[in-house]
Amino acid sequence: MDSRKKSKIKRIKKGINKKEITKKMNIILKKQNKKYFRLKALCLFFILSSTLFSGCAGKNAIAKKRTGIYFDTVITITLYGNDEKYFDKCFELCDQYEKMFSTTVSESEIACINQNSKNGIYTTVSDETIELLKLGLKYSELSDGRFDITIGRLTSLWNFSGQSPENCIPSSKELSESIKDIGYDQINITGNKVLITNPNVSIDLGGIAKGLIADKLKEYLTAHNVKKGIINLGGNVLLIGSKPDGSNFNIGIQKPFATDGKMIAIVNTSDKSIVTSGVYERYFYQDDILYHHILDVSTGYPVSNDLLSVTVISDNSVDGDGLSTTAFILGLDDGMEMIESIGNVEAVFVDKNNQIFLTSGLGMSDNVIYIDKN
Repeated sequence: MDSRKKSKIKRIKKGINKKEITKKMNIILKKQNKKYFRLKALCLFFILSSTLFSGCAGKNAIAKKRTGIYFDTVITITLYGNDEKYFDKCFELCDQYEKMFSTTVSESEIACINQNSKNGIYTTVSDETIELLKLGLKYSELSDGRFDITIGRLTSLWNFSGQSPENCIPSSKELSESIKDIGYDQINITGNKVLITNPNVSIDLGGIAKGLIADKLKEYLTAHNVKKGIINLGGNVLLIGSKPDGSNFNIGIQKPFATDGKMIAIVNTSDKSIVTSGVYERYFYQDDILYHHILDVSTGYPVSNDLLSVTVISDNSVDGDGLSTTAFILGLDDGMEMIESIGNVEAVFVDKNNQIFLTSGLGMSDNVIYIDKN
């Protein structure tokens, strides 16, 4: 790879301490009775109202926030002034999409596809589910199957969404059997009807669903003339415009495994999506070995490379969702090469030494990352 396309940045030692946010998230995790570390809701912090970074928003543009829990994660939407009237519809949409896309909701459209396909029966689903499936197939093809939306049987073995990690490491036999039943080419879509031709294959859209949902929320809000805001779906941060004073938002990238809310860098931008995939989002230790939720479909075990996280900056959140996971799975060199080949997309890679690598369209100064327009 051309050396100019891979910029190695000094290890970041400074950080932004968001102890109060961390405290609140810890309370939520305790309420959910999670017995292992799950920092999914902490992988990105938006720092809009923080006195550390925000400019004066103006008397008529006070930030209003609402938080809920959907898709097994904390969701926060920030709007300004009278735009708060759109909160209710936003969370109605979250509930609606969860009932379409979630594999843990027994009557969701995806769950019905998985179940009906065992009996060779097509399932008629919504336009939104078809859209998401096709996007999932797009990224499955882009990665040559390293990212695969038919990973459902494997993810159910690991049960990273379960209540307890005890004894959750599958046997090597179980893993070898489950990876035989992964193959996105087994999905047959005819109009709005879907069938998985192999009854043992199971769809899991967890690696891409939140991105599309964030895009749908932004689409709804901008259609109602909302000009500024932040949509944060547990690490998928989607910006609407700029801050009320016209300056860029500052979006923090969490330092991997930091439990005090410390940031490894800040992304300074507007009207963009910032999505991170990292090993510290869902993980546990057993016998001093780290097991995380990003799985290698060739082995069945968590991906093993020198990366801790990949953050993708793009126009659409669904692209950030699919590409951040795919780039992580591919590793630093191949992942960076893939991102460089796609227009209007940039990425921040963090390795096991907390060193930062940027794609060629980004610059960095004093641990603030910006889009380099030169």
